[in-house]
Amino acid sequence: MEVHFKPETESRLQELAVLSGRAPDELIEGVVAAYLSGLAQRRETLDARYDDLKNGSVQPIDGAEALARLRQKSDARKAKGE
Repeated sequence: MEVHFKPETESRLQELAVLSGRAPDELIEGVVAAYLSGLAQRRETLDARYDDLKNGSVQPIDGAEALARLRQKSDARKAKGE
């Protein structure tokens, strides 16, 4: 597989490769592997949450209600001085 980068991205990659003592292709392999792993974990989480909604083990809440809850938590933290 061949990947093309913008010149500024390639320059930054080369600099990082020199600083780290690793080859650019090793750096890219590590970054892509980490990205794909994280993506797979997020997909599993989303699928599990969807299944929870589908089988009724959790109930959805209205967006306005969710926002109100977040604001209450934020206000409570501010009141505590956090």
